[in-house]
Amino acid sequence: MAPAGVLPPPRLRRGVQLLIGLVLYALSMALLVDSALGNMPWDVLSEGVARRTGLSFGAVTLVISALVLACWVPMRQRPGVGTVANVLVIGLLADPFLALVAGVGDLAVGWRVVVAAAGIGLNGLATALYVGAGLGPGPRDGLMTGLVARTGRPVALVRTAIEVAVVLSGIALGGTFGVTTVAYALLVGPLVHVLLPPLRIAPAGPPHPVRVDATVVRPAPPEQGRTTVV
Repeated sequence: MAPAGVLPPPRLRRGVQLLIGLVLYALSMALLVDSALGNMPWDVLSEGVARRTGLSFGAVTLVISALVLACWVPMRQRPGVGTVANVLVIGLLADPFLALVAGVGDLAVGWRVVVAAAGIGLNGLATALYVGAGLGPGPRDGLMTGLVARTGRPVALVRTAIEVAVVLSGIALGGTFGVTTVAYALLVGPLVHVLLPPLRIAPAGPPHPVRVDATVVRPAPPEQGRTTVV
């Protein structure tokens, strides 16, 4: 067990933070879907496809994520371990979480608004957690950055074009578009902007002084092979 005040190794911290973020992301999806006030843009499509095919929402989410990831190949985008985890964890947990919060749809509208607001807030936190882990973007974000690199168009334009196309396709298939869809589009970006800095795990750098009780231990230069105490 690590001594008090000593952080776990960066790799372990990244992995744990990534996993927590993806689990919370799947839960936030379930809250927004079952509140029935409008889904996140990509979930409008997933729900529409699920209604047309008879597949579960989670299965469709998993398939769409895998297809989007396949689109990275011609754009020479490289997935990270976090990218693959994003596809698997969110896709596999979506259905269990939907079952867990299934009663939300029966609540009065006022309570469903509260649940939807909580879902948006939780999604912002979840996104900041898994992005801050620095283990690779989600498949949809990678698609966006790949298209930006290929077309030279601004990020905002490419992201908007993708999400509008996805939402319109989802609506045509019977997915739920509503006030929460619009609120999510407007609010989640600013939320992530505020939450990401304290959750970003910095890459490994040169050693820093470590305080142990009242003593400052300064790592010695590598060539000296010793530690000085002041």
